Amino acid sequence: MADSGEDLKTLLSSASLVIVGGLISSGGTLVERIVIGRLLSPSKYGEVAVAIAVLTFATTFALVGFSQGIPRYLSRYDESADRRGVWLGGLVFTGAISLVLAGAIFLKADLIAAALFDRPEAVALVRVFALAVPFVVGQQVVVNTIRGFENTLYRMYVQDLLYPIGRIGLIVGLLLLGMDVLAAGYAYLVAAALSFAFGHYLLRRLMPLRGPYRTHVREMLVFSAPLIVSTMMSLLLTKTDTVMVSYFKSSTQAGLYDASYSIAAGMLVVLSAFGFMFLPIASRLDADGEHEELNRIYRTTTKWVYIVTFPAFLTFLLFPEDVMRITFGEGYEAAAAALPILAVGFFLNAAVGRNREALSAVGYTKFILVANLSGFVFNFLLNLVLIPMYGFIGAAITSALSVVIVHGIVNGVLKVYFDISPISPANVRTFALLPVCLLPPAALFARYVSLSALTLLPFLVAVGLAAIGVVAAGGGLQSEDRVVIEVVEERIGVRIPLVRRYLPTPTGSQSTGGD
Repeated sequence: MADSGEDLKTLLSSASLVIVGGLISSGGTLVERIVIGRLLSPSKYGEVAVAIAVLTFATTFALVGFSQGIPRYLSRYDESADRRGVWLGGLVFTGAISLVLAGAIFLKADLIAAALFDRPEAVALVRVFALAVPFVVGQQVVVNTIRGFENTLYRMYVQDLLYPIGRIGLIVGLLLLGMDVLAAGYAYLVAAALSFAFGHYLLRRLMPLRGPYRTHVREMLVFSAPLIVSTMMSLLLTKTDTVMVSYFKSSTQAGLYDASYSIAAGMLVVLSAFGFMFLPIASRLDADGEHEELNRIYRTTTKWVYIVTFPAFLTFLLFPEDVMRITFGEGYEAAAAALPILAVGFFLNAAVGRNREALSAVGYTKFILVANLSGFVFNFLLNLVLIPMYGFIGAAITSALSVVIVHGIVNGVLKVYFDISPISPANVRTFALLPVCLLPPAALFARYVSLSALTLLPFLVAVGLAAIGVVAAGGGLQSEDRVVIEVVEERIGVRIPLVRRYLPTPTGSQSTGGD
């Protein structure tokens, strides 16, 4: 039997590093958007947001699902020739597609600008972002190759440090030099090129890049084929709203929507951290037939994602005007109307854990396609009705409802076919206790107090500590959570008092006593 404690400890140890990197990356992305929002008007900020959406569409399509296929297959091979072939095959195949797409966007930039932007000057912005497509795709290939080696640190260097921090530095410098919206395009281009080169420098430390190779493009493509459409559908669920708001309303409304969306998306940092290591570990457990262990890890990590994400959810739900004012400034307070709605959607996303990675690990990617396609069709059709009527508020409502459809299908398949589910007695208590115990007093607090830049972080920390206390006192902890506590203690170098008295003793072992 697989040692689930060791797998869980590996996952959590990695996740603690990725959370740090993810905080820097997501915080960097948010800072990037805030810088653009504060130095440009909401209308020009909306143009940049739509251009980034176009870039994201192109790069995601060019990756043809290999962002999942590369780490899945790399973790299943031991020979250097096979691993080198997985990397090289992915790089060449996706690189060729990215060059074709970049050329098409560059040549048709005038048509794209006429359809999506308010100003004809946006043609140049689209063309600069088109040039960035091959480098972003190459960077994603090397990051996911590193992911297949289960190397958290190198991934953090490339994906979470160099790429976002490089963009921020370039955007700030170029905007201050008066480059206007083109600053964002050049920042993405240069930062992606540097990350692509640095990523391969680090990859050389994990395996020799020269030597014999056995490509597995066909196998990866068969595995990834359903993900080509499903990943695009997933992306369209997150980016189509911004594009459709710009198309039906204005760049200004698109800017307001993207500002609130960027903040709400911060709740997925913890979820993303677990996702980096979850897929290769889950894939290995599936290969060994250890679905029970996979389910145990899935439930434990999902519960802690819920706990750690809850403070941000509560804050965005009850203090949206304060959050928008603190981050983007008074010019974006109108976006506060969308933040609580988007917060509900993102929190539901976080609350079901890495369900799509679990489904990928067991090889049922076709159902991810079904889920994402269903969610996108619903999202697109409802946006056609709600955005013309309610603007970006309609887009926020549609986004939140689409999440329910997508994850309802994925979790249903996991439960029916593999009996894998985030639901356990301890998790149900956790899911119910936090909103019941913490939302009412926080809502009362919000009636009389406003948050500021100085009090926002202490408030989040206080809610987080209260959340852990509620879960412990309410019987939401399990013996598996001992691993979580041990990993945290290793990271901070301090033994956490009291908490072990609330942890059940693992089956077959003796209690070690109190704290």
